[in-house]
Amino acid sequence: MKRKVGALEKVDADFSYKDEFLKQYSQYETQREIFLQAPSSATDAGIISFRELIDFVSHVADCYPIEAAQFPEELMKIINLHHKDLESELREKIIGSLVLLRRKEIIDSSTLLNTLFSILISTPSKNLRTLLFQKILSDLRTSNANATNHRLNRTIQSVLFTLVSSDPESAKGLWAVKITRELWKRQIWSDSKAVGIMKEACLADNEKIVVGAVNFFLGGDKEREELEDESSDEEAVDVGRLKHQMGINKKSKKKARAVDHAIATVKKKERKKKQPHPLNFSAFHLLHDPQGFAETLFSKHLQNTKSKLNLDQKLLVLQLVSRLIGLHKLTVLSFYSYFLKYLTPRQPSVTSFLASLAQASHSLVPPDVLEPLIQKIANEFVSEAAAAEVASAGLNAIREICARQPLAMNDTLLQDLVMYKKSKDKGVMMAAKGLLGLYREVGADMLKKRDRGKAAAMGLRSGERKEQRFGEEVGGEIEGIELLEEWKEEELRRKRLEMGLPSDLELGEEKIDDENDAGDWEIDEDDSDDSVGWIDVDSDLDINISDSDDDTPAAKKAKQESPRPGQNSTKDNTLQDESATRKSESKLATTRILTPADFAKLAELRLAASLTSHLPSSSRKQPARAQRRHQDDPLTAEAIEGLASLSKKATKEEKLALAKDGKPERSEHRSTQARRKEKKEQLGQSTTNREKARKKNFMMTLGKAKGKQKRSLVERGRVLKAHVERGKRGGKRGNRGM
Repeated sequence: MKRKVGALEKVDADFSYKDEFLKQYSQYETQREIFLQAPSSATDAGIISFRELIDFVSHVADCYPIEAAQFPEELMKIINLHHKDLESELREKIIGSLVLLRRKEIIDSSTLLNTLFSILISTPSKNLRTLLFQKILSDLRTSNANATNHRLNRTIQSVLFTLVSSDPESAKGLWAVKITRELWKRQIWSDSKAVGIMKEACLADNEKIVVGAVNFFLGGDKEREELEDESSDEEAVDVGRLKHQMGINKKSKKKARAVDHAIATVKKKERKKKQPHPLNFSAFHLLHDPQGFAETLFSKHLQNTKSKLNLDQKLLVLQLVSRLIGLHKLTVLSFYSYFLKYLTPRQPSVTSFLASLAQASHSLVPPDVLEPLIQKIANEFVSEAAAAEVASAGLNAIREICARQPLAMNDTLLQDLVMYKKSKDKGVMMAAKGLLGLYREVGADMLKKRDRGKAAAMGLRSGERKEQRFGEEVGGEIEGIELLEEWKEEELRRKRLEMGLPSDLELGEEKIDDENDAGDWEIDEDDSDDSVGWIDVDSDLDINISDSDDDTPAAKKAKQESPRPGQNSTKDNTLQDESATRKSESKLATTRILTPADFAKLAELRLAASLTSHLPSSSRKQPARAQRRHQDDPLTAEAIEGLASLSKKATKEEKLALAKDGKPERSEHRSTQARRKEKKEQLGQSTTNREKARKKNFMMTLGKAKGKQKRSLVERGRVLKAHVERGKRGGKRGNRGM
């Protein structure tokens, strides 16, 4: 039947085939009228005949568009009105025929999707819902395969948004969440309208819809990255191997088609490599009005006492609100007081509450709001009577909060918490040292002198490390620019040593050679006035601007008076401190134009620094982990519990699992010959004649072995002589010397 239909499609629609088509179409109309009179009591023979006629007409409808003009509407009417009463195979055949008519462009995607979606949200059949869900996703993927179909996407997104917002208590909106999440994962929908659908779903009254939408924000970007990694890790098609097999084995059309398909696949992958990488924005960055969304979400699902969500579902909403607040630096002061009743070790899933609190902290939160929470955590979790796991989790939570807002800690509490670095428990000791290392970086002046460390003490003495103020934001700069500046200084110092010049550079000398070197640019450029360098201008001693009441400032007096012999060391120290402060602030990007070669070297230095930071030997030199974590990365309960695992004695299985973690999977031990054999089989290579002879049936070799035993001495000599001559020629084929 299918072959006849395929042949009929390729033939032009002439009058002879038209008569046959009209006969079949009239039979279809008769069967349709009989079926519509009693859909539930139709006979098996009538259903089979009706199904075959639908299949036939749908395949040739494009050849007779005038005669079959009403066919799509009739199918849609049948499936809309009687989808509950239809037999399963007939129902699937009608849906498949509608999809086929869409591929033949007899109906458009909007008509098909609206028809299927209306059935999807109303049918009680689970199998039919699964089929319709797959067909809807497949059609949307096909419509956006070559280019983004904005009109269709806007239409479907409007339908889904209306479905979610029209009836918040209905479970029908769950299909809108599933479709949007799947299309987001496959990067078909990656705009703000898709995020708006999920935002509206988060504010629904149905628990399943809320959980599905919240999980989209918490894990949708990770699913998309994993799917992209899986598609990029697919095994490459070996075209050479297929051609080699094609040349050796028996030629057939099937193998020729396989080679053509493999070549097309390789070309498609090459085209994808050359295409620019799409900008995949996170769903959090595409939200409209995140402040209002966070406040509404918090008040509706967390503060509301009539909320239907259980504790696990509330924790998901809490994580979403905390990520919104931390990522966009929102101000929701009532959110922090919500945690006070949950910050006890007896609270179930307390580490999730601690992680959410730390995640919602940022530099714009007033320290007075976070200080009572830190004090509550220290009183409830960190004490001599608390268990080691509890104290470790409490110290970790305090460190994560203070990494985002260091001003929330006071001196007395910090010095008390740092004393736990002498604890006998390893987990507590490591957590306390983590807090100490954090404040050596961000607030060394709050520590005692013996706890500051060498680098922090020198930074405070030189003025390099300043006290952080509330609301102060660090200006943005190019990542890793200080690495490029250090590398340029080392290179210039090396060049000066090779030329016999002193390695110590005066201010501005290090730029002369680099500014005149135009080899780093791809095109030649004219000399600019900037290559001359800075012009030294003597300062005017008569000009002085001061806010003090004193007529003669101390700075001016010190400048005019000649230095005493005892003041030389003090002046040298001051100059050294000023130079250290000047070096700490990288001004490379603001004082010169970076060339393409500079950016290439910068990328190389970043990669080297990233690799070095992951080595165990450099772990002590790294800043706090909370500062290295990207702002888009979530803070999980496992991060709070991280060091608590060191407090309990691990079993042998846990130690082995920890040792194997991060290492590649080891295959079973095999001989070298077995590995070579497997590699040959994977590459499609044949075995040698000697290996084939080993596998030969013994009865087949028996006659040859008997013949060898019956040879005379003269025959053996002749055979051996021929063997030597054949070896000199290079074998039977004489391949030597080619």
